[in-house]
Parts: sequence; C-alpha cells; structure tokens
Amino acid sequence: MNFDRIKEKLSILADAAKYDVSCSSSGSKRTNKKKGLGDSSGMGICHTYTADGRCVSLLKILLTNHCIFDCAYCVTRKSNDIKRAAFKVQEVVDLTINFYRRNYIEGLFLSSGIFKNADYTMERLILVAKKLRLEENFNGYIHLKSIPGASDDLMYEAGLYADRLSVNIEIPTQNGLKLLAPEKNREDFLKPMKKVRNEIVKYKSEKKLIKSTPVYAPAGQSTQMIVGATNETDAQIMYTAAHLYKKYKMKRVYYSGYVPISYDSRLPAIGTEVPMLRENRLYQTDWLLRFYGFSIDELLNQKHPNLDSDIDPKLSWALRNLHLFPVDINKADKQQLARIPGVGLKSVYKILQARKYRKLGWHHLKKMGIALNRAQYFMVCDSRDFLKADMSAQQIKSNILTQGKSKYKPLFNSQLNLFE
Repeated sequence: MNFDRIKEKLSILADAAKYDVSCSSSGSKRTNKKKGLGDSSGMGICHTYTADGRCVSLLKILLTNHCIFDCAYCVTRKSNDIKRAAFKVQEVVDLTINFYRRNYIEGLFLSSGIFKNADYTMERLILVAKKLRLEENFNGYIHLKSIPGASDDLMYEAGLYADRLSVNIEIPTQNGLKLLAPEKNREDFLKPMKKVRNEIVKYKSEKKLIKSTPVYAPAGQSTQMIVGATNETDAQIMYTAAHLYKKYKMKRVYYSGYVPISYDSRLPAIGTEVPMLRENRLYQTDWLLRFYGFSIDELLNQKHPNLDSDIDPKLSWALRNLHLFPVDINKADKQQLARIPGVGLKSVYKILQARKYRKLGWHHLKKMGIALNRAQYFMVCDSRDFLKADMSAQQIKSNILTQGKSKYKPLFNSQLNLFE
C-alpha cells in the first residue's frame, strides 16, 4: 500500500465530505456478535457530544470527488478545477478497520460523487459496507449516502448492510434545482427515498411475525437541504421538510447554510456570509413541528414567510398571539405548557409531576431550570409578583433581547431590517 498516496486521498476526500451535515446515527442498535469489531449503540455516532457528555466520531469521506454532474452549488461539480481522487473499495475498508482499532472512530459515513452512472456508484458504496460486515465482521455504525437514480434492487441491498441511508434533496424546491442543477431530475431523489421507506415498513411488519427477518436500515433515512443558495422563503423550506417527514418517514431533515464556493451569477457571491443564524432558526422550527405540536401555518404563513432573526420561532409565535397568554402554570395541560417560550419538554414533565403535590411559584420554576427571562411574560403561577399583563409585544421583545444572551447576537443588528 502506498501510504503517501492514501494519505493524500484521505486529505482530499475527507475535506470534500465536510459539506454534508446529515451524519447523525440516532436510532440505530447493532450489537456485537461472534466476537466481531464495534458496537453501534442507540446513543448514536456523529461529530458531536451525546447527552451524557460522550464525544463520538466517525470516518467521514467520499469514495470519490469525480462527478458527471455540474451542479452550480457543489464543490465537486465536474467543471470545478480541483484536485480529484478516488478510493478503491478495499482502501476504504482497510482505513475504517485500522482507524477503529486505534480508537479514532466508531463508525463510517460514506458518500460519493457520481462517476459513470448512479448504479455503478451505488454498487461500490454497498461493496464497502458488505465487506466490512461480512469479511471484517464489523458491527459499528455505517451510514451510506443513497445515490439519486439508483435502482430499487441496489437500495434494498444497501439497507441490509447500512444502519442509515440518506439521499440529499439538495435544493428545497423544484424550481431552485432546475436553476442550479438542470441536469438533475427531482424524481431521481425521491425514488430511493420511497424504496427505503417501503422496505422499512415491510421489515417492521415481517419482524412481528418472523423474528429472524434481516435487519433493514435500523436508523432509518435522512436528507439534507441547502439553505441560502436560492431564494426560497423559510415557509417553502419547512413545507418541503414537512412533506418529506410525512411521505417518506424521514428520521431527520438537515439544513445546511450555503457556503459560497463559486463565481456564478446564479449564486450568492464569494465572500457572502454563510447563513448560520437562519440555519439555526430552521432547526428550531423543525423541532417545534416534530415535538411541540405546532403546525407550519402557525409559525410561517403569507404574512410571516420568514423566521425572525433576533428571536426564536416559539417566542415569535407567542408575541403574535398574546391573546392566548398568560398560561396558568398550575392548571394548563401539557400542550399549553409546551407552547410557553422558555419552557422545554423536560420542564413540562417536571411541572406536571411537581404540581401534583403543591402549587408552584416562581422559585419552584427557577429550580426546574425554566428560562424565566422569557417564560415570565407568558405565565402566571402561585405568586402575586406577576406585573407584565399590560405589556405590549414590542415591550416584551425589547426586554427579552436586552436581558438575553446569544452567540448570534452580533448578527442581529445587521439583519433586523430584513424582517421588520
């Protein structure tokens, strides 16, 4: 093995993979068996810290950065003058095993540019996973990117060896995709999603009857959208996300702020700031839709097509609906409590449990970890200290912004005029 060449490939193809953020492994459980290598726990493998403080990592690379497409937003597009490289299948297998043995990683995230055609590329991705599972007895986490346009047979086989599959929708709307990637067909993205969804449903059904049914993509499937490359509103982005969650049973939809990499009149100019704050607000909205019972129309609509930059979407909704507040913390149901700004789901559970034994006051709520700098304007409790009933939405917002702290605060001033 030429170690210098492998090192060079690794440098090129790991750097090219950094633009894909959809690498969470939540939901996968693959236990070690027959004294094999690795163990993919339900806690997840990704470049982050888990809830218990454990830092986990994976080998995140492209099989190749050669690509037959010329998508304007992609660093690996065929017209881009960059250094190209490609791993052999066995090289990826050897890297994964060697890095795992040295305790550098706990799994593999493998994507690829499309070379020759979709099926040829997908076959090679599957072969990596297959060799790891069957020849190396590797039981760690494997996330494979689904190649748009790959056949149903290949997508089925991929799910037998990977914990998670994902095909990036790339651009939120069909018009945006047509503008920046005219060679691509949106249906090619949706076809593998549909196949994976159907196989997951089928597996769960068969597993109830036949315990020996082979595991199929236990961590489900995810996708990713580029934010800021085209002019979609936040409402359009979230309607696309909601459609993907509902129709294709996505485990996660990821939002990736566009990093300007190209001198192209269709795209934001190089030097334009990456929309990190907008990306963060979209994730917060996604969370509210999936876990807090909000509908898109409540958070985003014709009058309010974009999210506020200076306040989170739940607070923004509450300020537009002051007639629903204040909420009595000692009487409100679970859904009402969850809609109070500054009150998370864990706090809702604590409130419901604690009020079985006594009425709750401000000091109780503070001990529970509720963000009272926001919540105090939207609730009443067992106290006479509530004096905010006659404040306007603008007064409440001003107070919260004055008292609050945010790592994005330096960005507020330059963006406020966009949303007034």
